[in-house]
Amino acid sequence: MTLPICFMVMPYGKKETSLPIGQQPREVDFDRLWTLALKPLLEQLGYTAVRADQDLGASIIREMIERLALSDLVVADLSIPNANVFYEVGIRHAAKKKGCVLIAADWARPPFDVAQMRRVSFPLPDGTVPDSAVPAIQQALREKLLELRDSATPCHELAGFPELTLERSTAFKEYLLQLAAFEEKVNAIRLNVDSKVRAQKSEELAQQYVGRPMGTPVAMELLLLLRDCAPKNWQQVVTFIDALPPSIQQLPLVQEQRSLAVSKQGDHAAAIAALESLIKQHGETPERRGLLGGRWKKRYQEAIKNAAGATAMAPTFLAEAIKNYERGMWLDLNEYYCSSNLPRLLRLRNRQGDQEKAAHIAHGVTLACERKRQGGTGDEWLKPTLLGAAFDSGDVEKARSLADEIRDEGAKEWQLESTLSDLEVAVALQPEGAPRAGLTAVLNELKALLPPKA
Repeated sequence: MTLPICFMVMPYGKKETSLPIGQQPREVDFDRLWTLALKPLLEQLGYTAVRADQDLGASIIREMIERLALSDLVVADLSIPNANVFYEVGIRHAAKKKGCVLIAADWARPPFDVAQMRRVSFPLPDGTVPDSAVPAIQQALREKLLELRDSATPCHELAGFPELTLERSTAFKEYLLQLAAFEEKVNAIRLNVDSKVRAQKSEELAQQYVGRPMGTPVAMELLLLLRDCAPKNWQQVVTFIDALPPSIQQLPLVQEQRSLAVSKQGDHAAAIAALESLIKQHGETPERRGLLGGRWKKRYQEAIKNAAGATAMAPTFLAEAIKNYERGMWLDLNEYYCSSNLPRLLRLRNRQGDQEKAAHIAHGVTLACERKRQGGTGDEWLKPTLLGAAFDSGDVEKARSLADEIRDEGAKEWQLESTLSDLEVAVALQPEGAPRAGLTAVLNELKALLPPKA
């Protein structure tokens, strides 16, 4: 009796994970993972299990493509970013309608496109893959492999693939024209100088699409438009998300924004629970850790403002905020959102070494912001973040230089009205001395740039 063939796509040998030190191993022995856990499991499931590096013929690429196209099942390990694995998954997705299952260690952080695809997670806390780890790995994979092996691959979810018709091509062109017209409406709203008009128009445009079929690009544009241009109506953001098709609702980015909106309405605990669940299911990113840190920061701020003063839980909330922001910072030092929140929190905690740590991190934020500014990238909060970092680091010269830019470009360009309170906190948290006095003088100059309140 000839058994069906399962072709295993994975790295081989010992490979570094290239992830920050934390809950994941620094290195994984993929040969041992294959030999002890994956190959025996596939054989138990009734397959002849073969692996990519077992190809011995002269035409390695041809044989690899044949196996990808002809095998009854392909299992691909995405635990670490590996170009060969991604390439082979793409071939299989195009070659076969079904029979491709993606797996990854539970600490894996696949790139954005791959992260949206269904995959099976398995525990791998020790990259040496000790014998004791094998049962848990196999248990996590066994049922899910059987469940997903008959799922359609992304390419074949497109009707008619690969022989797409001219009629479909024409419809696609029409769709692109409609999408371009939609984006023009969105851009016009964003560019309107009147914040009240922006909020009204964004809500009206979103309402036009509620209950109507819409693709992911349109849904995401509307969601971010509501978030940015109607920020006081967070319930509408939640309502809009909950009315989306389930396939869009479940996207990690959509779930992130829903958690933010829930927190903005005051339910920080529910937002924290949702974000922790999202990280567990889809892995951590600087954005998710930053959002989680922000929810803990809100809980801390509310705790110290209550009638009884600082509650017993306030230090715990502060510690959780710092922990998550630090985690997000180490995931990507170039993403300044997490790190920009740390200096003031560290100074508030004020443990031994926190003052020095806060100054070092603030300098790092400055470098990350300048890097994005020089590259012509960044968001509307890049400049205010850069200004805040100068104050956080006690860099009077940098703060004065940026104040000159604000005079030239205008306070609105630097979100000065929104940022001023943060700068006041940064000055108050600076140790007594020349930097604090110098920053106070710059702060007063910046206040003078704002129009007087009516």
